[in-house]
Amino acid sequence: MTTSAGLPAARLTGRAAQFRVELLRDWQQAAARWNDIGPSTPFQHPQWYDAWYRAFAGAEGVAPLIAVVTDASTGEPAALLPLIRRQQEKIAAIEFADLNLTDYNAPILGSAAPRDAKAARALWRSLLSALRRMQDAADLIRLRKMPNDLGGKPNPLAFLDAAGACVLNGNLVTTGEDYDAWRYTLEKTQRKELERSWRVFTRDPAASFAIVTDTNEALRILSTTEVQQGARMQSLGVNYILDDEACAAFYRNLVRDGVGTGYALVSALTVGEEVVATLLGIRTGSRYVMVRISNAGEKWSNCSPGRLIIERTMAALHRDGVREFDFSVGNYDYKRRFGVMQLPLIDISAALSWRGWPFALRDRAVLALRNHPQLDARLRRAFGKPL
Repeated sequence: MTTSAGLPAARLTGRAAQFRVELLRDWQQAAARWNDIGPSTPFQHPQWYDAWYRAFAGAEGVAPLIAVVTDASTGEPAALLPLIRRQQEKIAAIEFADLNLTDYNAPILGSAAPRDAKAARALWRSLLSALRRMQDAADLIRLRKMPNDLGGKPNPLAFLDAAGACVLNGNLVTTGEDYDAWRYTLEKTQRKELERSWRVFTRDPAASFAIVTDTNEALRILSTTEVQQGARMQSLGVNYILDDEACAAFYRNLVRDGVGTGYALVSALTVGEEVVATLLGIRTGSRYVMVRISNAGEKWSNCSPGRLIIERTMAALHRDGVREFDFSVGNYDYKRRFGVMQLPLIDISAALSWRGWPFALRDRAVLALRNHPQLDARLRRAFGKPL
């Protein structure tokens, strides 16, 4: 068997007392083995990974590596981990399929997923054993930005002693059934500003808001997002990666395949043919996550188009059954104004070879400090680092 890139789709097997691990080189093959994937967050949806692995299949130094974990005695599915092997200078690291695009990483859980620390440790040992026996060996495994709760089930990796607090966190708004009641939980100045922004924006009779359902139109809006975001980041002097060829291909894959199914949602504020603001998000059931946002800049600053498109999108999706609005990672002021609740995330790392030990030890030291914030603050002061 070979992947689309011509690499062997070898099944590398590691056994322990309870779990069997197969490492596959092709996402489609792994997804077919899993049958029904119930996403633990919207990012664990098959369409997200279909788009991601297609976009980065030929990226330099990146190779797909999907771990299929089953109960060793019954064959029941335990966990599916969408991973990659990434070459970074002199070491090779095993990571989630992310590259700073997947805001929440997690294993996809099956019926035999560990429910306690003992079983989680057995799964982790089995995974590490399989990774160490690969022909193209890796030096380090780093799994980052993982929620503790995965669709109402505990994340097995959170049971591990090596797990620690991630520097990033999620930001979630739960509105309940009454959207207007939720709006009145916001600070009065925020409510009044949103109302004023909508009045200012709609002074032009051609002004409108829409969630785009036509795929070609959604791709056109995405092109505007790319231009607007690029201009904004350039003006700020920020290192901007989303205009990279593979990143751009990923988002186009996502929109092209996801709009028709309702998984990818593109919303826009427009005045005639002019696109004033855009928002790209993903949805599973009653949960929606914001992924990319842009606006036309200074010309429209008097109506705060960024905040306005968020609120208009929330109102429209609430009418369609969405109750959880996830602002994803990054603690920006505009998220705080919407009353987000912070969701803790965890990281874990382990050495797979002697070359990986210095990196794993450094990672563990950092995680230990995050678990002891007072000590972290004292050390930062001592070394003149920002808090």
